[in-house]
Amino acid sequence: MQQNLRERILKQLRSEIISGESLPGTLYSVPALSAELDVSTTPVREALLELANSGLVEPVRNKGFRVSRPSMKELHDLFAMRDLLEIQAAKLMMADTPCDTEPLKHYAREIERAVKEDDVRAYLVADRSFHNAMFMASGNELLAKTALSLRDRMRLFGIRSGAGVDRQRESVGEHYSIIELIDAGETGELITLLQHHILSWRPIFSAALEQDDLRTRKKRLLGSQS
Repeated sequence: MQQNLRERILKQLRSEIISGESLPGTLYSVPALSAELDVSTTPVREALLELANSGLVEPVRNKGFRVSRPSMKELHDLFAMRDLLEIQAAKLMMADTPCDTEPLKHYAREIERAVKEDDVRAYLVADRSFHNAMFMASGNELLAKTALSLRDRMRLFGIRSGAGVDRQRESVGEHYSIIELIDAGETGELITLLQHHILSWRPIFSAALEQDDLRTRKKRLLGSQS
């Protein structure tokens, strides 16, 4: 029961941070969050410690945990590693044919529904499940866990912006195309599409992170002048 509660809290907090609802600098207090969720402090603390291990938050002495602010280099490094690992997972998956795409079809429909309903959280959950199913189909458990961990560290800056919403809509068709290419055994075309699918988000996230950095520097400058 405690484990399930911790996982539920972890899932909620991760979604808030990754989706940009909780901006860099947001402070999570264990007692305050426990009271808000009406749970004991133990599962909340455990969830925040796991987020700290993944780099999404950092402990602040006597205060709690603060949402960390990634650098532009960290963002680009994450994209490079995701491209490397997710492509390798896809190659392994395609080598182990036939691949059952029924779970992917289910998640693709969930992604489409989330985009139609403008539900970013639901989109992220379904997208994570879609790609995790592909990772697991690689047959390499360590690779699958590492690839999923990298996705969970990726801060989706700008996903709610106009460009981010447009990209979500574009990705709906891409998920269905990924399934079609898997079913057809077209490994080369699948790899090309997956690289586009991953890297098309990079300029959106980079631009949003740069804007956030500018706002932060402006606040600091104004604060120093007051």
